[in-house]
Amino acid sequence: MRAQFTKTMMDIGKDEKVVLLVGDIGVWGLRYFKERFPTRFYNIGICEQSMMSLSAGLALAGLIPIVHSITPFVTERCFEQIKDDFCYQGLGGNIVSVGSCFDYAGLGCTHHCYSDIAAIRSLPRTQIIYPGSEIEFDLLMKQTYNNNNLTYFRLPQKKHSYKFSENQIRFGKGIKINEGKDITIIVAGPQLENSIKAREELEKQGITTGIIYIHTIKPLDREMIMESAKKTGRVLTVEEHNIIGGLADEVARSLEEIRGIKLSRMGVNDQFITDYGTYDEVCTSIGLTSEGIINKVKEMMK
Repeated sequence: MRAQFTKTMMDIGKDEKVVLLVGDIGVWGLRYFKERFPTRFYNIGICEQSMMSLSAGLALAGLIPIVHSITPFVTERCFEQIKDDFCYQGLGGNIVSVGSCFDYAGLGCTHHCYSDIAAIRSLPRTQIIYPGSEIEFDLLMKQTYNNNNLTYFRLPQKKHSYKFSENQIRFGKGIKINEGKDITIIVAGPQLENSIKAREELEKQGITTGIIYIHTIKPLDREMIMESAKKTGRVLTVEEHNIIGGLADEVARSLEEIRGIKLSRMGVNDQFITDYGTYDEVCTSIGLTSEGIINKVKEMMK
């Protein structure tokens, strides 16, 4: 995903209004951008709050800033600057994080981020994109980078292996993986992989599961979600984020006018993950596995 970020930036950098600012990470990977567009690349160092305010100033001057750093440092640490300098001023720009929720699993809670989506979605004139593969990031960045809104791109380290065609990937639109009549799984990010594995096993057990994949969390494709929820009557959200404030809450808002929908959530259960290990080990410890999804679906079918 980070390699795709550098490739996409080489294309977007042809727009002379684009300015790239990094917080002392990705400098080596972005060296070709720096060589080709030396006057529009700045390494601000580990001064993320200042970097965000500088970016807002560039936006005020009519430029298009793209800000890049590790997820908690560029969202939670910079929340006040994002709120006051970008959103309150009505400015457009782009924030590209790396590390997603707990990709830096071995570095512990300081490098985890369970609430970035919740924080950014609470602010007016923001957009949130969570691409789970290279093609999603490339196309969605090119579709939105200059639309005069503050767009947050949450880049995971791990990607899913599902192959999308270009015409499937449209900003603000979900992707229907398949239809189902018993339950709808609404999933974002790398967990699409586990959701598909779970669906295949559930099919063998006579439970038909529909899957909707979400890459744009704000604005959410409410129409697609509501249509499927009315059909199945059960909805399970799966995400690498706190179960409070993320995809699950956006889905709940979409379903609040529909009576009789049974909704359950899978993610980080409003807690700090204090166990160290690999990304896969963290997923297992909090139940974000195909087996975990299967068990939750069976529980909802009772």
